[in-house]
Amino acid sequence: MRLGELGWDDSFARHFEPWRERSDVQPGRVAIEFNHMYRVYVDDGDLEAVIAGRVKHHASSRSELPAVGDWVVVRKRPDEQRGSIRAVLPRRSRFSRRAAGNVTDEQVVAANVDVVFLVMALDQDFSIRRLERYLLLSRESGAAPVILLTKPDLCDDVAARVAEVTAMTGDLPVHVLSPKKNEGIEHVAAYLTAGRTGALLGSSGVGKSTIINRLFGEDVQKTREVRDSDSKGRHTTTRRELLRLPNGGLIVDTPGMRELQLWDVGDAVRETFGEIEALASQCYFSDCRHREEPRCAVKAAVAEGRVPASRLESYLKLQDELAFLARQQDARDQVEEKRRSKVMSKAIRARQKQKGKGR
Repeated sequence: MRLGELGWDDSFARHFEPWRERSDVQPGRVAIEFNHMYRVYVDDGDLEAVIAGRVKHHASSRSELPAVGDWVVVRKRPDEQRGSIRAVLPRRSRFSRRAAGNVTDEQVVAANVDVVFLVMALDQDFSIRRLERYLLLSRESGAAPVILLTKPDLCDDVAARVAEVTAMTGDLPVHVLSPKKNEGIEHVAAYLTAGRTGALLGSSGVGKSTIINRLFGEDVQKTREVRDSDSKGRHTTTRRELLRLPNGGLIVDTPGMRELQLWDVGDAVRETFGEIEALASQCYFSDCRHREEPRCAVKAAVAEGRVPASRLESYLKLQDELAFLARQQDARDQVEEKRRSKVMSKAIRARQKQKGKGR
């Protein structure tokens, strides 16, 4: 295995330059993250690693800790396939969401991804609103989004569903495939040339693991049947994992996401809701919220049928969610600032006390 086969290039090499003089460290790429243990690909194979205490101490949030796809600086133990992660190199892209539960923190699902495959089944679980949220997060990630629609045999009108998706996604690539029948997999493989990294994101049961098995030409990931009654599937993938494909590409498999809470998607909103953002400039009030305000160009377009009411409803719900998240982030930042101030004050007092003893 060579670093170039894992996506290493001159950009990452420049970030590693400050470490190059040290003979006890090397670059590696995180392949698996599971219960604070990591499997890291390195130039001569792979090793198990833990996060160095110094890295944990200096991380202000979990988003600064290693994630699958990250390039890291690893210190290997002598005569062992074990080591510790000493630093995380700057990311080229990252797909993030708000951490599940009540914690206000960012969770990096996959890092340094070139293309994000948003997988949506065309069965009863189809949801244009959920796809909309995935698209927001993927556009903010820095990776190129591609839509994969699976299970066309369970849809009465595939063309209508595709039209609904393309109306929302614009000129983004949209592919219909049937992983079980090994149909359309070539569309996915075309994006994953040697050294390029993709990530499969979507709900449980949409066929992500089956897509990977088809790309490999053998069953490397477990799959389970989906209930016919409600199209719900159980999670077969239990951890995020970076896999090397036979053609030289790389793919990140992820568990189905029960929660898809947004994080920082401000710029992506303008791109995903381009028609609403464009109309907003025509509103009478420059700070129009498109709710009760008079002479609103957006509401007028909805009334005239030029913009679906569901689009405006989704946009307003999103604005409320982002406003709530911003308030939570501000409160978290205040708590973090107080914590840092206490740590700094304690260090200063300890230093002054030490100086006093030396006199």
